[in-house]
Amino acid sequence: MTVSTAAPPTPPTPPPPSGPAPAPAALDLDELAGLRTVPARHPWRWAVGLAALVVLAQFAHGLATNPGWDWATFRLYFTADTILRAIGRTLELTAYGTVLGFLLGAAVAAMRLSRSAILRSIAWAYVWVFRSIPLIVQLVFWFNLSYLYKRFGIGIPFGPTFGDVETVGVLGALGAAVLGLGLHQAAFAAEIIRGGIVAVDAGQREAAAALGIPPWRQGLRIVLPQAMRGILPAAANEVVSLLKGTSVVYVMAIGELFYQAQVIYGRTGRVVPLLMVATVWYVLLTTVLSIGQYYVERRFARGTRRTPPPTPWQRARAFARGLRPGTGPAAARTSGGQP
Repeated sequence: MTVSTAAPPTPPTPPPPSGPAPAPAALDLDELAGLRTVPARHPWRWAVGLAALVVLAQFAHGLATNPGWDWATFRLYFTADTILRAIGRTLELTAYGTVLGFLLGAAVAAMRLSRSAILRSIAWAYVWVFRSIPLIVQLVFWFNLSYLYKRFGIGIPFGPTFGDVETVGVLGALGAAVLGLGLHQAAFAAEIIRGGIVAVDAGQREAAAALGIPPWRQGLRIVLPQAMRGILPAAANEVVSLLKGTSVVYVMAIGELFYQAQVIYGRTGRVVPLLMVATVWYVLLTTVLSIGQYYVERRFARGTRRTPPPTPWQRARAFARGLRPGTGPAAARTSGGQP
């Protein structure tokens, strides 16, 4: 006879508590305060930094002790009248090239953004040609333009002329240099301006058009201020490049900075100190342009943040105030105030 035994019933699972979860054990603040903070160690970072400092120290030592630098000649010609006049001519070429380049570049950018296929094609071809030809080749070409065209005239296209002048009288060495620098700069400026305008969201124009704002005002008051934040860094970079690119006009015997340095070291034989004179002046002029770029960008960035970050001068003043006794962050915490 077989006897079957039933398994005992499984006890029911108790329901989860309906109240809040128990709070974790409180942290022992005294125990945490007794822990020692160990900073992360970066031995390779320190090794690389030390090696870089050693290289810089060696370079500075060479500048101070190597007689080949001839710092006496450098001091003699650094503020010479010929060098200062050459700096003025360099700034003149930079200013003329910048104004002509960006005015023409704005027109070329507008042509590339137009709905006319003819204007877009002409603008594209202009940018393609002047970005492809080296600057020195363009300058030599414009300097020898009178070889191709002896005279300039005004009249009916493919017809008679009403008056003409000699090309040499209209386009001298300085005019050819300004024309070459401006046309070369315009090709790059056009792409910079076009890129800044294209980067603005198309919804900005649509919203302005929905509000009934005229197209010219949309461009000046809405699109352009936003595009300037993208245009300014690249545009300033092009101005700096143009400042250094004026040294190429030495092939036209124009008395700019590099040409004048060449004339002096060709007469005295002091090549290295005269090259250092030109180098230091280029660095100083570029530094001034960079400072101006910083403040112009800061002004056009007002729409992106309510409180702009402090300038380097403001940071330096705040740091100097923090070094005074009784005015630093530790003094503020001691007095119960905020740092």
